[in-house]
Amino acid sequence: MRLIKKYPNRRLYDTKTSAYITLSDVKDLVLSKENFNVLDAKTGEDITRSILLQIILEEEAAGIPLFTTDLLAQMIRFYGHAMQGMLGKYLETNIKSFVDFQKKLQDQSQQLYGENNSQMQNDMWSQFMNFQGPAMQTMMATYMEQSKKMLHQMQDQLKSQTRTLFTSLPLPGFPVDTVKQTKDAEK
Repeated sequence: MRLIKKYPNRRLYDTKTSAYITLSDVKDLVLSKENFNVLDAKTGEDITRSILLQIILEEEAAGIPLFTTDLLAQMIRFYGHAMQGMLGKYLETNIKSFVDFQKKLQDQSQQLYGENNSQMQNDMWSQFMNFQGPAMQTMMATYMEQSKKMLHQMQDQLKSQTRTLFTSLPLPGFPVDTVKQTKDAEK
């Protein structure tokens, strides 16, 4: 595991190369899939996530944003929500599926056109996205809609199970008959 230390002067020090590096260099480590940790040099706290978030912020500000304003607002609304942990896992799983799909397509193009023909592969990807982009967006939209329905079904099941669990327990201040009447009225 590569160790990078962040000093109070905001500089990042790569212990492997014994040199100061920039966020751009850390981004290159991410792109090359190198494992690393960033520690606060003063406290020893792991601040890898905050460095990765800084890189995302710079990328979002520099060019065409990956995240829409609506998506960011929706994500913020999940903080402190009971489903917060589930959303993180859900996003991670979906991104992994997308990356796996992309890798399969890339492997197929290398088999067809060879590894050394990167310009042809880039042209092919451009053509593929021009022709298949709308179809892929429709496919992804359908997938996301199905995922949304599944998430709602899970929420409904959790609500139902919670109601079942708590209606069988007597609540202070509520007679048992009132709880039963409320449950019957909901049906």
